[in-house]
Amino acid sequence: MKECLTVAMPKGRIFEEAVVLLREAGYDLPPEFDESRKLIVDIDNENMRFILAKPTDVPTYVEYGVADIGIAGKDTMLEEDRDVYEVLDLKISPCHMAVAGLPNKEMSSVAPKIATKYPSIASSYFRAKGEQVEIIKLNGSIELAPLIGLADRIVDIVSTGRTLKENGLVEYEHIVDVTSRLIVNPVSFRMKAKTIDMLVERLSKVVEGNE
Repeated sequence: MKECLTVAMPKGRIFEEAVVLLREAGYDLPPEFDESRKLIVDIDNENMRFILAKPTDVPTYVEYGVADIGIAGKDTMLEEDRDVYEVLDLKISPCHMAVAGLPNKEMSSVAPKIATKYPSIASSYFRAKGEQVEIIKLNGSIELAPLIGLADRIVDIVSTGRTLKENGLVEYEHIVDVTSRLIVNPVSFRMKAKTIDMLVERLSKVVEGNE
């Protein structure tokens, strides 16, 4: 009997693209799986259990072992810095992290304010540049911060750039490219090595074939 794998999956775009990858890799996921509103979904024929969670929570579930493996954006991995193994770049949901703001507006000379959902990434980036900034943590509508004078710049995920453009902002600096990664709990990696290795191998072939 195959070992049961518990997989933490983020809701939204990454989930949709990851399900396509899993099906292309030969995993038999029923059509209703895509539309389920359940937070825990058992796929008995594949001996897999899926936990559907907020993207930022996936690495936490994997680190603490309630999920053996998970799929998380590189942005979340960098921000959360969890004790997990990153075993495969799935090359899905590509975007990048950037510094943006109002056009032709200089930053304050003394500790400019940076608004972001990613305080760790933003702090590390400006520290590496030798720039002292004040980080303002926001949870949504980051583009609003420079428009209302709350911040000089924002650090956020950019996909098409449409949201920035529609709010009259421009990109100033490219920080890091972001794609979604397959992550594994260190204990599960040892205890369920054969099953996890097989999943990684099957997904790798699909990812390489899609390049």
